[in-house]
Amino acid sequence: MELKEILKKVVANRDEWLELRYHKRTSLDIEVKNGRLREATRNILSGVAIRALVDGCWGFVSTSETSYAGLSKAVSQACKSAKEAAPLKKEKVKGLASLPAKKEKVDFARSNNQQKETSLEEKIREIRQADNLLQKAGEDIIASQVSYSEYQDEKIIVTSDGIEVEITDPKCDVGVVAYGVKDSQQERAHVSKSITGNWTELFSEKSLADLVDEAVSLLRQRLTAEHVSGGEYQVILDPALVGVLAHEAIGHTVEADFVEAGSVVQGKIGEQVASELVTLVDDGNAAGAGRTLVDDEGCQADKTIIIDKGILQNYLHNRESAFKYDTEPGGNARAFTYRDEPIIRMTNTYIMPGKSELAEMIEGVSEGFLLKGMAQGGQADSTAEFMFDVLEAYKIEEGQISHPVKGITLTGQAFEVLKSVDAVSKDFALDLGRGYCGKGQPAKVDAGGPYIRCKLMIGGQQ
Repeated sequence: MELKEILKKVVANRDEWLELRYHKRTSLDIEVKNGRLREATRNILSGVAIRALVDGCWGFVSTSETSYAGLSKAVSQACKSAKEAAPLKKEKVKGLASLPAKKEKVDFARSNNQQKETSLEEKIREIRQADNLLQKAGEDIIASQVSYSEYQDEKIIVTSDGIEVEITDPKCDVGVVAYGVKDSQQERAHVSKSITGNWTELFSEKSLADLVDEAVSLLRQRLTAEHVSGGEYQVILDPALVGVLAHEAIGHTVEADFVEAGSVVQGKIGEQVASELVTLVDDGNAAGAGRTLVDDEGCQADKTIIIDKGILQNYLHNRESAFKYDTEPGGNARAFTYRDEPIIRMTNTYIMPGKSELAEMIEGVSEGFLLKGMAQGGQADSTAEFMFDVLEAYKIEEGQISHPVKGITLTGQAFEVLKSVDAVSKDFALDLGRGYCGKGQPAKVDAGGPYIRCKLMIGGQQ
């Protein structure tokens, strides 16, 4: 009997609400550092996650067993766990948002059927060559690191209410890091990229050698750039920094579980929280690293408008929170492996492009900065307060970009920053680098947007 039929049979023979999610992950990690191959490992992880809803309480069990007898036993354990915990639960699950019964196959691995898969040996060779290029770039390069990771997920989701979904989802990413020194001063620069797709697609626009050149160029710019003084300035953020702001400082505050815990946007649906130039969405259908056409509850991904022309419109939901808020779930319940329960996560989060030209936006700044990308550090919390280190920065004087600068840290409250936005560019990109988000468990995400002009407090050298 095929595994899908076993899952369906297990669900059909129980009266409780059940969700069975088979998940097989095949992964590869390669790292070359300072000329040495540090890692080249393949792993396969597979099993079934079982959620049971009994007496308003969740029971969860994961198992590597895939036989009918083994899964039936695991289901009984999940149901028993929920039933025993129910009397102790203060706030019961009132219900789950309904989903239409469906049978669906989602396959992101289209190109794998059209192109010859790159071998492990070829991948290692190219990563070694990239690291070698870094090392030979000049005497100012003191250390190098090139790393690559990929995984392909195969999932089968079956629920009591008629959902049968099969998913094939490949994702991969690469990072290039260069370390340098000049006049006893050390700097670090990195470039990275992540996609839903395979090795060939990852390098379809820029080769590994191109990424090495970018990292070296950025490093040398950081080594020669001057420090700046702190203060409030008019700044232009590039799509990468807009993505960091959208994801870290805004996106987490609108996840319904964080809202329930008291985030800054609790009870603010319908209120103006940003400039009318700002429309922010979470979209599992977008072609980014967070692409998730169907989530781990079997829910169809949607384009959820979080902020519409400055007005807060929606939170991000799973089936449980969507029922509580009397709204539709948008495909934001995600689990990293079969050992994890689905929780509310972002997918591709971005600000929609506007109507301004970047050149005109720069011309409108008398004294400020053009800022690009996040460096090593950054943090944000449920109040939308944030602090990010900037990777690449340029001084703007009298409407002209004058020279590169460094040592910039951005601080502020994200919604106050969005209220100060007075220009949004036509340009657009999803650009969150390697695209990992942590929230108790990792998740592949992406974020970005246009260039935006706003006011920000900058911490610099005193």
